[in-house]
Amino acid sequence: MNLLENVQQAGTAAPPGVFKAYYELTKPRLSLLSVFTGIVGYLTAVTAIDWLLLSAVAIGTALAAASAAVLNEWMERDIDARMPRTRVRPLPSAHVGERTVLVYGLLLGVGGCLFLQATVNGLAAFLALATLVIYLLIYTPLKTKSPWCTEVGAIAGALPPLIGWAAAEGIISTGGWVLFGILFTWQMPHFMAIAWRFREDYRQAGLPMLSVVDPSGDRSALRSLVYTLLLIILSLVWWVIGASTLIYGIAATGLGIYLLSEALRFAKESERDVAARGLFRASILYLPLLMGILVVDRFLFS
Repeated sequence: MNLLENVQQAGTAAPPGVFKAYYELTKPRLSLLSVFTGIVGYLTAVTAIDWLLLSAVAIGTALAAASAAVLNEWMERDIDARMPRTRVRPLPSAHVGERTVLVYGLLLGVGGCLFLQATVNGLAAFLALATLVIYLLIYTPLKTKSPWCTEVGAIAGALPPLIGWAAAEGIISTGGWVLFGILFTWQMPHFMAIAWRFREDYRQAGLPMLSVVDPSGDRSALRSLVYTLLLIILSLVWWVIGASTLIYGIAATGLGIYLLSEALRFAKESERDVAARGLFRASILYLPLLMGILVVDRFLFS
């Protein structure tokens, strides 16, 4: 039964919560992060803002990100049903139909790529398509086979700023790749903290996340620490190459020290359970602050 049939059977209104369910399928907070980084990619590559083009980047990225979320949930519906954290999602809780969700996700993905092709350029559309392919056809199946799925997923998560950069320049120059590197490395401590907190869920679902295959947590902690150090280095490249001012450099250093302190706490086995929450919170604060300061610095001080 599709959404239209649901509406027709209810008379003039859809069943309670159906629209909310379809909204939740898009993982709005995660999709918003992709839109935010896509906008940052555009703003860091231009000196004068074309608001129509920026709006097109935001809309196209939002559609592609929503598609990735919906189709990922469709592909993982059986896994989600086995984990307490995810079994209340719309598909495993049977609030929506599987066939309808598949069509919904495909329409969002095709619509997003075609929209970017028509309103931005072919490179932006290609990057959106690449994000979907990597996330759905490589990362999602790999989650059941290898802990390296996290790095693969981080590649997909780091592509949205390149969509914005492509809109601004038509190519991906050095600055765009620096943004890609920042997003890629940031995701590692962020997701390592999540994977440690919910390791029992992943174990119950049979997913070989690093926090599952290494119960001590030492490898998760080491990987978080290494990627945090790389993140700090990459965040300072903007200042080193003269693309931002000392104001950004100082702010990026301060944020990096804060994130590193939480990663070091996570490395201590005696504090790991509590420190995972601290590392997660630090990562959530770090990215929007760093991106926001970068954009403000470029437009006001550079």
